[in-house]
Amino acid sequence: MEPDPRFTLANERTFLTWLSTALALSAGGVAMAAVPPDVFVPWIRTGLAIMLVTLSALAAGMAYPRWRNIQRALRKQAPLPPPALAAVFGYGVAAVAVIALVLIILSI
Repeated sequence: MEPDPRFTLANERTFLTWLSTALALSAGGVAMAAVPPDVFVPWIRTGLAIMLVTLSALAAGMAYPRWRNIQRALRKQAPLPPPALAAVFGYGVAAVAVIALVLIILSI
């Protein structure tokens, strides 16, 4: 059975939002890697950049499988799958933000 087109389009918008999030995380990682060496400790700066780009790869890599699983559930009128990586992204971005905040405060 075909799901209501509104649900299909909402699922597609969510997919595109995951891709936008991946692009923003990737840009943040590149920006963190481009920070001058005298601003943050180099190994911490590199670690933050790696965390951001890794989160970006996860978001981009999991966007389509999530879209597909939700679309399948909509067609079968089954329960929607839980957002498996929500905690990873929430805690990952929070960790990067807290570490960057500490580094900013310490550099003042």
